[in-house]
Amino acid sequence: MGKVDLNIVTLRRVRYSDRHCIVTAWSREMGRVSLLVADGAGRTAARSRALTAPPGLLECVADIRPGRDIYTVSQLRPIVPLAQVRSNPVKGMVAMFLAEVMAAVMNESQPDSATFDYISLSLRLLDDLTDDTAIANFHICFLYQLGRFLGIEPDVSTWRQGRVLDMRDGVFRTTPPPHADFLDQYDSATAASMTRMTFANLRCWKFTRDGRNRALDTVLRYLSLHLSPGLNGLQSLDVLRSLF
Repeated sequence: MGKVDLNIVTLRRVRYSDRHCIVTAWSREMGRVSLLVADGAGRTAARSRALTAPPGLLECVADIRPGRDIYTVSQLRPIVPLAQVRSNPVKGMVAMFLAEVMAAVMNESQPDSATFDYISLSLRLLDDLTDDTAIANFHICFLYQLGRFLGIEPDVSTWRQGRVLDMRDGVFRTTPPPHADFLDQYDSATAASMTRMTFANLRCWKFTRDGRNRALDTVLRYLSLHLSPGLNGLQSLDVLRSLF
């Protein structure tokens, strides 16, 4: 393919050698990609580290070669600087947590412009938020809505008062299924109500600390069942919980 222009959101950086790191990213044009980025000494490498720190919204040129899984990149440029995400420690922790989750669950290497556009818009909204409650609820709303783009959103049309959510099949049932992966009536009602959560009404959701953690645990458990069993080892989760 040769040189290809990519729009990416960086999800993970791993040191590869004294001079390079591998950046895992989600691109608008190719889905999930692995990129070889300069990570040595000097001004250019320092700039690359700052730009690719997850999650960053960037444009770049990738050298796509047949048979290669890791692509060298050049001409890294920020799409949006995300100044508040970089400078505000609370917003930065929320963004870092979301990048870690996305790196674990977004494994498709297919073009998906809608998902990229959703992530890009969401990070811009996080950068602009000023309400503390909205910031505290942002990660729950983001992950729930991300499930829609990944094709695993629960079928809320099956919800009725008193039903339980079958986490495996993503439907609400009148009686518990013959396995342990379901929510009780209380948590099922919370899960059903989350379909009404949007970035525009985040400040209206007055969770207690325990309620917010239960909602997050529900979303992570659902994502883990459908996309990645590795979510139990999220490094940033405990830090995030300590903030809200």
